Amino acid sequence: MALEHYETVIGLEVHAQMLTQSKIFCGCSTTFGAPANSQACPVCLGLPGALPVLNRRGVDLCIRAALATHCKIAPFARFARKNYFYPDLPKGYQISMYELPLATEGDLEIAVGGASRRIRILRIHMEEDAGKNLHEGIAGASLVDLNRAGVPLLEIVSDSDMRTPEEAVAYLKTLREVLIYAEVSDGDMEKGNFRCDANISLRPCGDRRFGTRVEIKNLNSFRFIQKALEYEQRRQADLLDCGKPVVQETRLWDTKAGVTQPMRGKEEAHDYRYFPDPDLVPLQVDGAWIDRIAATLPEMPDAKRARFVQQYGLPMYDATVLTGARAVADFFEQTTARYPHPKTVSNWIMGELLREMNREGGGAIRIDPNEMAVLLQRIDDGTLNVAGAKTAFARMYETGESVEAVVRALNLTQINDADAIDAIIDMVLSDHPAEEARYRAGETKLFGFFVGQVMKRSRGSANPAKINVLLKKRLAPPA
Repeated sequence: MALEHYETVIGLEVHAQMLTQSKIFCGCSTTFGAPANSQACPVCLGLPGALPVLNRRGVDLCIRAALATHCKIAPFARFARKNYFYPDLPKGYQISMYELPLATEGDLEIAVGGASRRIRILRIHMEEDAGKNLHEGIAGASLVDLNRAGVPLLEIVSDSDMRTPEEAVAYLKTLREVLIYAEVSDGDMEKGNFRCDANISLRPCGDRRFGTRVEIKNLNSFRFIQKALEYEQRRQADLLDCGKPVVQETRLWDTKAGVTQPMRGKEEAHDYRYFPDPDLVPLQVDGAWIDRIAATLPEMPDAKRARFVQQYGLPMYDATVLTGARAVADFFEQTTARYPHPKTVSNWIMGELLREMNREGGGAIRIDPNEMAVLLQRIDDGTLNVAGAKTAFARMYETGESVEAVVRALNLTQINDADAIDAIIDMVLSDHPAEEARYRAGETKLFGFFVGQVMKRSRGSANPAKINVLLKKRLAPPA
């Protein structure tokens, strides 16, 4: 049998760090990159007598995430202790939620291959992060950094609704986008602020019973998530083809070898001996609290995409690209308010702006939308041609200078004077007599060559439309 004879079943557990300045149960900072163990206190360390105090901002953010993913919010939730031993967990337990999470029964709409699917969300709850074990460059020992211990996390658990690695990646991208839009998490995967555990099993096509699932831990890039799931599909299919059992276990993705490796046996809930945390009172959320949070939620990506198509007449492709990041969507609308030609603005954002942002690895948009509108107006009024405008845009993005300053500094003002362009054409034809002779002998494809040479001589400043008209006149056969 081959892989196509099996159906893949995938469920994801996402851990997203919430945008708080302090940890979930103490006042220690959550700032990334501080010296090891400089952001820890008796609460983080679980010292005797140290009591946790819930961060209200974390509850607000959990409610925002729940509303953004269409979840039901429970009026009563409770923290529990998840008991296990690991060196980066100094208390010997993690404070999480178990039988009474804050949010349940949500969903997200994803698009894969032109088709939409609804992925159910089983639950969203708050918990604290563990510390970090450090192994590299240390002979015969490991060190522990507890700066992350107590950092506030959301755990977002999907139902087992995904059937391909592509669907899993689409769900993760959509969820990350929603959390960033809702200002719940920055979704920074390189810092570990958005990572997931993937549960995957195979079953014969048509069989409704679930197969034995394997968990792949701590995946923090979309590429690795897809590769790990694809590998695990093949591994489990090979085992089933040979009549061997799939062992329920936790595995890790080995990025260098491109394989999953066994880590430990898969735990079940009873292995963690959950019980209500005696140091934290139950959490009660009333309707007024939910209403206050709902009133501050921004427009979500799916609604914004639909509005961009309807309001601005954009193709769905453009709307999808523009709303992929909230900052880009805002830049589009701010520019269009000054320069009311949505498709032109969209083309420049998808071309020039995203190229510059990708070249610099993302980050803030380093150009003012008002200046972007002025730049496009200069093309319309003939001050700049498109080539000059692109040159100006790159300089503006790099330096933050205004359009007028860049145009003066780089001498980009478009040449519209016919006599000036004729003079440049004279120089080009004088420099290329052989090509002129070939053109006049019938090799008319050389016309583009001459246009390019005139543009080069003018440093991209000559009006392309006038170049075409004047060149055709000069190269026309005698009457």
